[in-house]
Amino acid sequence: MREISEATKQGATRDMRVIRGDQQEQESDTGRCLAFAETARRLGIAVRGHGLVMPSFRSPPREVGRRRTVARHGNGSVTVSVMVRNRTWTAVLADMIEGVVVANRLDGIGSEVLRDQLWEALEGETAQREAA
Repeated sequence: MREISEATKQGATRDMRVIRGDQQEQESDTGRCLAFAETARRLGIAVRGHGLVMPSFRSPPREVGRRRTVARHGNGSVTVSVMVRNRTWTAVLADMIEGVVVANRLDGIGSEVLRDQLWEALEGETAQREAA
């Protein structure tokens, strides 16, 4: 990255960043971050509709090399951390959904039903992101 200055009409200068390199990769990362936030919002609507706990989401996990981590906090809240970069969008969605299941300590048929309902809530999300 290289910084340059541009003169304004008043004679002052303002800094402008010029980014050299693969612009498409940067746009893709930005798009994925926005999609990650939108997916968390959509999951939240579906989860709260079932009266379940909605974890907070963040990316990336703090533990190097991990694709997904779940942290339970003293106040009862749960944070699911998911690696977004360099992964298929379907894998990211699967980790987010599994994070909701783990946050609610579901197993057996309850977890299967919730997974199906969350995938339905995100219907179309996988195809749209993979095409982008």
